[in-house]
Amino acid sequence: MRIPAPRPRSLAGQLFAMQAVLIAVLVAGYALFTYVSDRGQAEEAARRQATAVARSVADSPSVREAIHTPDPTAELQPYAMRIMHDTEVDFVTIMTPDGIRWTHPDVNEIGRHFRGNTARALKGETFTETYTGTLGPSVRAVTPVEDDDERIIGLVSAGIKVEAISKRVSDQVTALIAVAAGALALGAVGTYVINARLRRHTHGMNAAELSRMHDYHQAALHAVREGLLMLDGQYRVALINDGGRELLGVSEEVVGCSVADLGLPAPLTGALLASEPRVDEVHLTANRVLVVNTSPVSGGERRGTVVTLRDVTELQSLMGELDSERGFTQALRSQAHEAANRLHTVVSLIELGRADEAADFATAELELAQALTDQVVAAVSEPVLAALLLGKTAQANERGVELVVSEDSDLDDGLLPESLPARDLVTILGNLIDNAVDAAQGSVRARVTVTAYTDGDAEGPGGGELVLRVSDTGSGVDPAHADQVFERGFSTKPAGPGGRGLGLALVRQAVHHHEGTLSVTEAEGGGAEFVVRLPLRTTVPAAPVSGGER
Repeated sequence: MRIPAPRPRSLAGQLFAMQAVLIAVLVAGYALFTYVSDRGQAEEAARRQATAVARSVADSPSVREAIHTPDPTAELQPYAMRIMHDTEVDFVTIMTPDGIRWTHPDVNEIGRHFRGNTARALKGETFTETYTGTLGPSVRAVTPVEDDDERIIGLVSAGIKVEAISKRVSDQVTALIAVAAGALALGAVGTYVINARLRRHTHGMNAAELSRMHDYHQAALHAVREGLLMLDGQYRVALINDGGRELLGVSEEVVGCSVADLGLPAPLTGALLASEPRVDEVHLTANRVLVVNTSPVSGGERRGTVVTLRDVTELQSLMGELDSERGFTQALRSQAHEAANRLHTVVSLIELGRADEAADFATAELELAQALTDQVVAAVSEPVLAALLLGKTAQANERGVELVVSEDSDLDDGLLPESLPARDLVTILGNLIDNAVDAAQGSVRARVTVTAYTDGDAEGPGGGELVLRVSDTGSGVDPAHADQVFERGFSTKPAGPGGRGLGLALVRQAVHHHEGTLSVTEAEGGGAEFVVRLPLRTTVPAAPVSGGER
């Protein structure tokens, strides 16, 4: 049976153990230092006390007089005992210069030789020492007794037993231990509270797990191609990956900046600042179509927002092309249906024996179809735009709208440079025509007029420009909404299953990408007229390093 290895302690647990040991060591060290310091101070105080008592006895005139009496002990012994009681010293010994005791707490020791050093005192010096005498180890002071002629006529020794000093220190140590225990307990409680909070924030993970998670976080952050943006509780950028910077067109210095200061389009900024979640919302930047999802991060309180960004610019372009292809297919289906009807008519006329009338009918229909094709190709010989206009003409006819290519149109094949790809032209002109057909449908003599031509010399210094003009006979655009019609989500028509308000926004995006202009005015016969001007450059505009446009 394999015993699983124990899981390493969490980071909070390790910090708690380390802090507890540190506090214990600090408290123990402080206690030891205080004990040693107090003991040293107690010994020093005992030396000062013994010195003061010895000097006061040696300077007493009564002691000097008693020394000159025939029996000094008779007067000095009671005096010494009284001094011991009053000054709380353990002994006061008065002796001859030779060290023979006149006084002692133990009367049996009177007359015997003093145990200790007296040499320095005999030289007139007062000194202290720790010595083991008849009463045990003691801290004592020895000083000479001098007469009026400064002759040494005796010695005085006063001392305090080491045992008494230790007792004084032990009383202080008891209080010190109580204070140290309280400090240790308080430190332990504070450390536990702090580490409990840390444990909640680290979710009980240890240092290795946190480090591994950080490594995974960094690897995942830079590996995903989708944009990832994290906002704090004040809607400031807390984190952004490489994909997010590329999609939003911002630099690395945006961390710490408010979302409102990033220079993003107003609808996108509003979505990022919203408190409620956003799911698969489509937003436009200067040259990208983004799908935005936001999710608030909360743990009892709002902590921020996680934002994911997906680039669907290419997908949106392909969807636009697919819509155009579907339109072409529907137009071909309608034309095939009409052609079948005409063919049946021709066959029926032949079966009725009216071959001449059948030939005239077929020739007239062929000339009508060829005239429409010749009209479009003559005006716009650029193949992509010509095919688009033919398909849109058939679609418009099905919806009861006449699509006309203006006589002012003049666009030769091969004139457009590579900087204007066919996809962008289909996006611009196709959306403008669809919008115009929607607006004109249902109006009196519903008509959409398309004009396409070049203004200026494409080979000259300025390069010239491509002008696309689409007008309709609809209700027109309110001048107050002239700028809003190009914003994503704005529409005067009811919302359909796929939403409204994206076509003109895509047109503006494509126009701005090529540094062109887009405007809307009132058409001559009523309705709206959209005008696009695109410079005819031979190189593609460079994408900015940062900011809203590329």
